[in-house]
Amino acid sequence: MSIKALMISGLLSASLAQAVMAEQLSGYAFIKDDTRAMQDDDFANPGLIAVATGAELFKTASRSGGKTCADCHGEAGEKLVPQRIATYPVYDSDNKRIISLQSRITACRTRVADDTLPVNHPDLIALETFVRNRARDVPVNVNTEGTEIKALLKRGEELYNTRYGLIDMSCHICHTVYAGQYVRGQKISQGQTNGFPAYRLGPGEMANLNLRITQCMDLMRAEPFPSDSEEMKLLEYYLSARSNGLPIETPAVRY
Repeated sequence: MSIKALMISGLLSASLAQAVMAEQLSGYAFIKDDTRAMQDDDFANPGLIAVATGAELFKTASRSGGKTCADCHGEAGEKLVPQRIATYPVYDSDNKRIISLQSRITACRTRVADDTLPVNHPDLIALETFVRNRARDVPVNVNTEGTEIKALLKRGEELYNTRYGLIDMSCHICHTVYAGQYVRGQKISQGQTNGFPAYRLGPGEMANLNLRITQCMDLMRAEPFPSDSEEMKLLEYYLSARSNGLPIETPAVRY
């Protein structure tokens, strides 16, 4: 039986935990059967509400009356390039900064519609979900080549391995060392990012990667990095690159 089959059947023992990381697995492999069925059904998946909301916002002019996203990218986003969506976050070498899909959407809205939403505003997450959904099933393909990018990835990995908060845990301990083990009846995933933005059953809301990192740090009783901080961008970049090759599932359903 493969590692993936063991994960899905619930037969993975502690002695096999390290072997889990020998195979790259989406969070889909760690969720319960009924949750997988919910994600697979476009009528039952609650994240599709965010896709529909985002689709409407995509066609809606701002209060200032500027252009809509659809004016540039097509009524249903048909002019968007799925393979390009799959490369986010990207590194802007000219301005020396990491650009997430959310920040790219914000920059576009600011430029053509004179309308800016706060980071992780529900409408912005809905737009991000709609855009990311246009690339569903396309493999994540974040750039990992070049001296500057390799240095960024190294810094992101250092943050991934750093212990935080009163619980004194790191991302690495949860999602590498203990991947496949249970906590509060739920299996710990590898922390792959291909499903984000995802609908979270626990809080009953959509969460993009930025927000999910904040929620994880809250669980570790740590002071979260500000949403637009350099540390957050580095973690997002590293985690996304770590998911390269996995198909985009947005909107995934997770606990």
